[in-house]
Amino acid sequence: MAASSVVHRRVPPEGGWGLLVGVGMAMMFVVTLGSLPSFGLMFGDFLTELGEETSAIALITSCFFSALSFAGLFTNTLMKKTSCRTVGLIGATSYIIGSMLTIFVRSTNELLISFAVFQGAGFGLMIPVSYTTFNAYFVEKRVVMMSVAQTLIGVGTMFYPIFIQRSMDAFGFRGCMAVLAAVNSHTLVAMLVMHPVEWHMRRVPDDAARRPAVVEYGPVATSEDDPKVKLTTETDNFRELPAGQGLGGHRTPEKHRGSRRASSIPGLGNWSGPVVVSDSTERDSKPATKWQILVDFLDLTLLKDPIYVNIVLGISFALYSDLAFFTIQPMYLFMLSFSKADVSLIIAIGAGADLISRIFLAISSTCLNIKARYVYLAGALFTIIARFGFLCVFDFYGMAIVTAIMGFLRTWIHVPLPLVFSEYLPQERFPSGYGLFMFLQGNITFAIGPIVGYIRDVTGSYTVSFHVLTLVMALCVIPWFFEICYYRLKGKVRQEQAPPHVTIPMICETKE
Repeated sequence: MAASSVVHRRVPPEGGWGLLVGVGMAMMFVVTLGSLPSFGLMFGDFLTELGEETSAIALITSCFFSALSFAGLFTNTLMKKTSCRTVGLIGATSYIIGSMLTIFVRSTNELLISFAVFQGAGFGLMIPVSYTTFNAYFVEKRVVMMSVAQTLIGVGTMFYPIFIQRSMDAFGFRGCMAVLAAVNSHTLVAMLVMHPVEWHMRRVPDDAARRPAVVEYGPVATSEDDPKVKLTTETDNFRELPAGQGLGGHRTPEKHRGSRRASSIPGLGNWSGPVVVSDSTERDSKPATKWQILVDFLDLTLLKDPIYVNIVLGISFALYSDLAFFTIQPMYLFMLSFSKADVSLIIAIGAGADLISRIFLAISSTCLNIKARYVYLAGALFTIIARFGFLCVFDFYGMAIVTAIMGFLRTWIHVPLPLVFSEYLPQERFPSGYGLFMFLQGNITFAIGPIVGYIRDVTGSYTVSFHVLTLVMALCVIPWFFEICYYRLKGKVRQEQAPPHVTIPMICETKE
């Protein structure tokens, strides 16, 4: 090839049709997430007429997230058999069918099928499709565009409870469900715009084509020398662990495992994890047993890693506690004799604080480099403190202020969630690791979900139920705190005992 020839490569559009993908993703999350904190507004009177209230809400929401987790677990397998957009369309269809069936429900079991099963499974299919497509369209502008999308989601969810309340007043319960079914049908449009990125790729000169590959440890090697060595280019700003130091075995400190951008708050919304240029790890050629097939399908070897297990359990407990709290909150406010208008306004104030918090995280990410897991831990800790204040106020303004504080902190629990996994797991294990988390999280939610409703029915006290949910949130904070302290102390000891000639490259040291 002549020295003057130009090598081109195809890159994501970083705009163009990707803008529609971002809008579609935001639209999908607005109509799906908006209904969860308003569940009590939508079905509170209906369940009260049936003689079931807190226990039914706890059961239905638990089944919703269980169906979501099972659907999310099989999304990766479905994507191997069909296109990503087709999987999204299947999810949207399931969600719309569930919304239409909700118009005609007459019992708790029917609501369980329409809302929990159909809508939960549909939502579970659309989540990974939306983020996978979004990440494919944006690389350099991913942080900015994700911040814009999160802002749109915050604006939509802020007005959603007020919209539901006015629809209930104007059209009644079933009329409101019909209106929401029409609104939820926009998920089909959202999935239709999820075009494969190959349809809209750009051709640009490949300036990095001639840059040498580098490795972090030892002499320069190639994939022919060691098939397990991960090679990268300098532009990737990424360093991979040497062969033999993976999950389930000895782990080096976290700052050796990812790029700064992929494992800090500036990477909010990055579900794909650090980018590995090549991974030619050889697979065993022996026939796999049925158990081995299940282990490979679910990547159960991740359960040998105590840090991964602690992350999964902590996030599962925190998510359940957060979602159950805000689902039961409207019923508690009704018990305190708040009107429906006041309750919808309080929920909207909490959603508005959530929006402000998203903007705050987006702005602070430009000047602060904080690990997503630390943000998550801080959000869970301060939420526990705020909940004690929540139980000490009984007037509208006090309740609105405390709800705003909890809404602000709620963003710290939801937005950094995928990044907690992407900063810990290597790229090739992120899909299976996140899918296994969804599976386990759904089962945990299904197992402990009805307990809070049962406690409420037995004790007749919302206060006791809220204290139980706060205790569940503490099951995230306490183990994480001890784990972080343990590995920090262990890392300092190893650093002191390391031979003088062992050094850490400066490019990795900048991560913290």
